[in-house]
Amino acid sequence: MGKASRFVDKLAVENEPGLSQTQLYLTNYDLKPVEPERRQWGAWNFVGFWIADSFNINTWMISSSMIIGGLSWWQSWICVWVGYLVAACFICSTGRIGATYHIGFPAVGRASFGIWGSLWPVLNRAVMACIWYGVQSWIGGECVYLMIRSIWNSFADVPDTLNVPSMNGTNYFISFILFWIGSLPFLYVPVHKIRHLFTVKAYFVPVAGVAFFIWAIVKAGGIGPIIHQPTKLHGSALGWQVISGIMSSIANFATLIVNDPDFARFAKKPRDVLWSQLITIPLGFAITSFIGIIVSSSATVIYKKQIWNPLDILDNFLDEGGSGQRFGVFIIALAFTLAQLGTNIAANSVSAGTDMTALMPRFLNIRRGSFICAIIGICINPWILVSSSSNFTTYLSAYSVFLSSIAGVIICDYYFVRKGYLQVTDLYSARTDGPYWYTYGISWRAYAAYISGILINVVGFAGAVGDKVPMGATYVYRLNFFTGFIVSSGMYYLLCHFFPVPATSDTWLEVGDMVRNPSLAYETAGMQFDEEYGATGVEFTGKGGDMAKVKSRSSSDSDKMGEYRR
Repeated sequence: MGKASRFVDKLAVENEPGLSQTQLYLTNYDLKPVEPERRQWGAWNFVGFWIADSFNINTWMISSSMIIGGLSWWQSWICVWVGYLVAACFICSTGRIGATYHIGFPAVGRASFGIWGSLWPVLNRAVMACIWYGVQSWIGGECVYLMIRSIWNSFADVPDTLNVPSMNGTNYFISFILFWIGSLPFLYVPVHKIRHLFTVKAYFVPVAGVAFFIWAIVKAGGIGPIIHQPTKLHGSALGWQVISGIMSSIANFATLIVNDPDFARFAKKPRDVLWSQLITIPLGFAITSFIGIIVSSSATVIYKKQIWNPLDILDNFLDEGGSGQRFGVFIIALAFTLAQLGTNIAANSVSAGTDMTALMPRFLNIRRGSFICAIIGICINPWILVSSSSNFTTYLSAYSVFLSSIAGVIICDYYFVRKGYLQVTDLYSARTDGPYWYTYGISWRAYAAYISGILINVVGFAGAVGDKVPMGATYVYRLNFFTGFIVSSGMYYLLCHFFPVPATSDTWLEVGDMVRNPSLAYETAGMQFDEEYGATGVEFTGKGGDMAKVKSRSSSDSDKMGEYRR
């Protein structure tokens, strides 16, 4: 038994001494509030992060698919601007929570869903992050394939010894493995230092994208034939296609809206995540989408057929031969490879690592969770998922329904129910008298609201995957992110109004500037919490000297109030 215990201790990750056995399953070094020494992301780091993230194949294909759907280039671009501006507002809303209190998505979710209730949203996000990691890695492998073929054109003729139709050939599988292995070293880098990768990507990838843009226009014989392609839709069909384009742009951000606190918690100041994200996201993604729209339209002019995948366009360029063509394709494919790497880390590996840390904090940290994500990503055979029926692709895109309901609860809880007030140390406490314990650690209000946001879209989702449903349900589903968010947030607010939750403020009250390096162990956390946060009625004199009322830290729905002096 002694050897087994020592072996378990060796597997355990770094943690604060003095934690109870229960707390060991609630926190570790990667889950705790980020101390000042690791708050290294400034406003320009977030600008670089989003510029880097905007240049990826998925963003390119979403904008190009609008052209395939029948919109003109300018109509598609309007959809992109509107969709990503709305997404930026959601991003800033969740990012502010992380930047203010320096906590990630798993800890943020505990305030609304409960200490243990938050595990379900976390598990949802972790599973999808692993699946997307595999799918995005496969797409990254296709970029590597183009790089290798640019050097050795005979690589396209490698015998298909594996004989798996969904792989498109052994050469594609080899390329996928190379991308997968090449990604592993970057999973080892701590999150607060990975910003340097996004800085490099922000300089290199946009330049290659612009070069691709110019190249395609020249091959198409100028911009004239491209922009004069007419709209194919009119009337209500045009209107719904515009809505579909806007919702596709928002759905592209559904996962990042939820997990933005995982990066924002490393911000030096809360304002670093506001304008840097609110301006850069719509601007960066609009520029990328514009390039994708024009290149896709150029392909229609050049090849007399619609091609919405930029990698297929590059493959056509290689078929034309010539050393200049091959060099150009190599550089652009290299940029797309770097783009896929950065996007996979930002949207998937870090998110999965953080979520897995919350699921097993005693034994997993972000680094270990990221490597597990990579292993799962290859085990799910992503080449099958990518090549299978459109139902699976529809399901992945429709996952924004579930994430919008989670976002609705979290945003409503922070901004409208608690008015910015969180008791940080209690987010890491399993005491039954804690404000986030609710009922056995689960908030029934949050789950009722979450399920309501999903239910309104269930029928329409069934129609999206092929079942026959009423047209009204289809119309509702076409607005799935908005309907899920509005219903879940509205339901949560009403439930909290009639069944109040503890630890809320009567006025706007963010106390994140007092989160330094709090001790989370029970014997010290209480004292520090009382002195720094004043949640049990003691007076704390801070900036301004004004008074605010907050509910008692007890989880019982009583009317006891404590005074907090800022």
